[in-house]
Amino acid sequence: MTEAADLRRRTAELLAAYPPDTTDRLDFLRARFDAGLAWVHYPEGLGGLGAPRSLQVVVDADLEAEGAPDNDPRRIGIGLGMAAPTILAYGTEEQKRQYLRPLWTGEEVWCQLFSEPGAGSDLAALGTRAVREGDEWVVNGQKVWTSSAHVARWAILIARTDPDVPKHRGITYFICDMTDPGVEVRPLRQVTGEAEFNEVFITDVRIPDSRRLGGIGDGWKVAQTTLNNERVAIGGMRLPREGGMIGPVSKTWRERPELRTHDLHQRLLKLWVEAEAARLTAERLRQQLVAGQPGPEGAGMKLAFARLNQEISGLEVELRGEEGLLYDDWTMRRPELVDFVGRDAGYRYLRSKGNSIEGGTTEVLLNIVAERVLGLPSEPRTDKDVAWKDLAR
Repeated sequence: MTEAADLRRRTAELLAAYPPDTTDRLDFLRARFDAGLAWVHYPEGLGGLGAPRSLQVVVDADLEAEGAPDNDPRRIGIGLGMAAPTILAYGTEEQKRQYLRPLWTGEEVWCQLFSEPGAGSDLAALGTRAVREGDEWVVNGQKVWTSSAHVARWAILIARTDPDVPKHRGITYFICDMTDPGVEVRPLRQVTGEAEFNEVFITDVRIPDSRRLGGIGDGWKVAQTTLNNERVAIGGMRLPREGGMIGPVSKTWRERPELRTHDLHQRLLKLWVEAEAARLTAERLRQQLVAGQPGPEGAGMKLAFARLNQEISGLEVELRGEEGLLYDDWTMRRPELVDFVGRDAGYRYLRSKGNSIEGGTTEVLLNIVAERVLGLPSEPRTDKDVAWKDLAR
């Protein structure tokens, strides 16, 4: 049998043993993970079967056709897109078996403790300290722009463990329990009125060394796996034609002919073509992932995602005229996910402004594309061989 046929057989067996209409949602998701049908390219015993990544769509299509529940991927996107591939690449066998199953089923939400008030774009300049005491690390510092921290059980965390070496070499990567004493989460209210972001204060938090990912001082290398996967997760998500931001504005154009002008028509056509080109490029990028971990190409996709979202949402506000200036609800909320298409044009316009900051600023990603994709000379750096403790702050 072909691998695709084998996956369909396994999927049919799962559906027969756990009928979606009579099986508890969580029980079904756990059974799917144990059957190796969660992410088929992962190893056996960790939710996969060691099959080609490209065959995941075979399983997903068969399950969707039978009304099987999914794991609400938008709610647990940080775990799926960033934590899981990093744990798979650098975690011990014990860590993989402890964290991956509840992560995939959505029982445990993850967040990302990377950016800091003084180290956003220059992430390697971070100042959160981790000092070893026996088999534990005592961590102190502050993180910012932490999506889902208010609902997360676990966090991926990078902290400085050696201030006497250059900034990229003195970082270590940890898994932090967000329920531990000393972890304080405060909401950051955004221009949208919501507080989907948070700042996190870490005071004398003790992290066992068993929750370290990778070697001591190797945190920057480990973090690159997270960051590369993050950019693909943001800019390379699988969408149908007219999925994402281009969908609502195209729908309005078709249903509201009285709003049309020649200029808006030309701009919409241009953005529609660019959105479709970006969607197909993202599909090609996902196919390339079959050969290994994502590289710097993900930065280009994330750049395109941010620019298109901002231009399309701006066009939508213009198309709607006075209606585009309205806003549905400024109520302070702490949502579990970002819903671009479930809100109105005003929300999309305001929220898309953050797309050029989150997941790597546009300026930083342009440098990555220039240096690592196009092979252009690196920018001059005066801090390359200077110990972190000696850097001006």
